[in-house]
Amino acid sequence: MIDYEILKIIWWLLVGILMLGFAIMDGHDMGVGTLLPFVARKDEERRVLLNSVGPHWDGNQVWFITAGGALFAAWPLVYATAFSGFYFAMMAVLWAMFFRPVGFDYRSKIEDPRWRTTWDWGIFAGSAIPSLLFGVALGNVLQGVPFSYDDTMMMRYTGSFWALLNPFALLAGVVSLSMIIAHGANYLLMRTEGVIQARARRASQIAVIVMLAGFAVGGLWVGSLPGYVITSSLDPAALLSPLDKEVALQTGALLNNFRAHPVLWLIPALGFLGGLASLLFASLRRNVCAFIATGVAELGIIFTAGVALFPFVLPSSSHFASSLTLWDGVSSHRTLNIMFWVAIIMTPIIISYTSWAYRVMRGKVTVEHIRANEHSVY
Repeated sequence: MIDYEILKIIWWLLVGILMLGFAIMDGHDMGVGTLLPFVARKDEERRVLLNSVGPHWDGNQVWFITAGGALFAAWPLVYATAFSGFYFAMMAVLWAMFFRPVGFDYRSKIEDPRWRTTWDWGIFAGSAIPSLLFGVALGNVLQGVPFSYDDTMMMRYTGSFWALLNPFALLAGVVSLSMIIAHGANYLLMRTEGVIQARARRASQIAVIVMLAGFAVGGLWVGSLPGYVITSSLDPAALLSPLDKEVALQTGALLNNFRAHPVLWLIPALGFLGGLASLLFASLRRNVCAFIATGVAELGIIFTAGVALFPFVLPSSSHFASSLTLWDGVSSHRTLNIMFWVAIIMTPIIISYTSWAYRVMRGKVTVEHIRANEHSVY
């Protein structure tokens, strides 16, 4: 059996990888859904966009479901606390996402412009709202969430939905939304042509500029934000309670890991380099490279947040000692070990099947194709 301390770190990495997989795979079809009313202006053009992601969007939900399942299995306290504290935000995400499957399945059933336009905006909402709120949630996690545990480990949340919409969290939401839009636009560069591709190229460039500007401002902002540090000793190899530690608030603590290990500055650098590379490749018509570049940017941005928080996973702003870390918010040694081997077996299968599906469905989707397949699903 793998050492407990090592397993805790492995699962911190695995959860991050699953979130990255969700951002890359489900992110590009959510980006396409967000761009649907703007990049495509005629019904045939909108069907081009829908058919470009139609064969894959539901399969990409595997990353979202797997990330949620991994969070539940590996970090049950984090799962319970986050879903309780962010209850209304999670419900908003859930209700918005309802529009995606229904919109995809029912939009083209009736040849009525009003019917189809309504579902187009439904798909937009089901794509844009979750993309925004995921970033808002991460922005709040970086600042700390007002929850606490009593001696019996009963959790109490003292925040509100509207308190989540604070300036820093909204900035994080803008970064998240623009990142997803840029990735979706670059996907369209690979799958479309003509006027749709030209509009997608423009959308990609605007979204990347917003993403880079927001990421830069956020990076400067976190230097003045209070962060959390563990001030007591703990045994990472033991099964710990969150209340078995002391935590203090320290201005600029979100940059402590970068200061202690300068090599970690390469991670946010990937966010900037990926964005700049996307701008370059999109202008040079290197569409596949542009898509890869936004994937690299997503890696840099997501793992920058993870490194800034490390070892915290869900810090508490109202009762510091209740903060959850990767050392004390995890499942038992046996559970982590079993789930590790499940992940080792299943993740390559998911990646292999997804790669095969994209290879089979590769190629351009054109207006001519839509006209020749008038009765296709999308």
